Amino acid sequence: MKRGDLDDLAAFATVAKARSFTRAAAELGLSPSALSHVIRSLEERLGVQLLARTTRSVAPTAAGERLLRSLEPALAEVADGLAALADWRGSPSGIVRLTTFAYAARTILAPRLPRFLLEHPDVSVEVIVDDRPVDLVASGFDAGIRLGEAIHADMVAVRVGPELRGVVVATPEYFERHGKPETPRDVEAHVCVNFRLVGGGGLLPWTFQREDAQVTIRASGQLIVNDGTLAAAAIRAGAALGYLMEHDVAEEIADGRLVQVLDEWSPRFPGCHLYYPNRQITPALRALIGALRWSAD
Repeated sequence: MKRGDLDDLAAFATVAKARSFTRAAAELGLSPSALSHVIRSLEERLGVQLLARTTRSVAPTAAGERLLRSLEPALAEVADGLAALADWRGSPSGIVRLTTFAYAARTILAPRLPRFLLEHPDVSVEVIVDDRPVDLVASGFDAGIRLGEAIHADMVAVRVGPELRGVVVATPEYFERHGKPETPRDVEAHVCVNFRLVGGGGLLPWTFQREDAQVTIRASGQLIVNDGTLAAAAIRAGAALGYLMEHDVAEEIADGRLVQVLDEWSPRFPGCHLYYPNRQITPALRALIGALRWSAD
């Protein structure tokens, strides 16, 4: 293999996985035209077309798909080797790509990530906020943050937040107009805020649990959202009954601005966990895990 061939093969793999010269060029720090020249030169040396190009898309040819399958394990091994060398440096460096959902971005990352960046100037972090489930490996992420109960068993999970508890609340004025639900089934008669599941399109059911009994409700109401801030605004304005995280509204419950109902039907559940594939991780990701790891102290 000649000098530069490995770089060119890595560039091909990046384009093939991104299916876009523009996105791949941004990831590699090249211009799209320079990257296109690299791929054309590689194809000429190998004597085979690796990518099928149109004005709208880029996709591997059959030969390109076969080459990509053989390259991916080798490139991953090279990346792991380079990452291991970083342990010998004085401080971690590199890029960490992280997927998370809006609630974790607000409560886990916003309070802690800025300090991490200040303490690790050689580490870059890319955060993509998406409430839908994401395949880390297929999407090119190093790690994700989700609720513990939503993480697959084949992932390594590290707790980064406390246990959570969802509570049903509304304003005193709302309850003066509509009365208080005494059982989970009573919620069906109330004006509720519903959350839309963006990936599947359905509405998130309201689930209640007490000891071994579980009740699932399909609530109705005037407002359907996929944003917790907007839902909270409607609830705080007295327009609806809603389901919010307890620690977000604890002060308002304490001072009477909001009233909690169905307390005995609202158990705690696993909080946010950072998760990643069961393989060697980079020093940069290891440092980020250390900064986010949850401690009750």
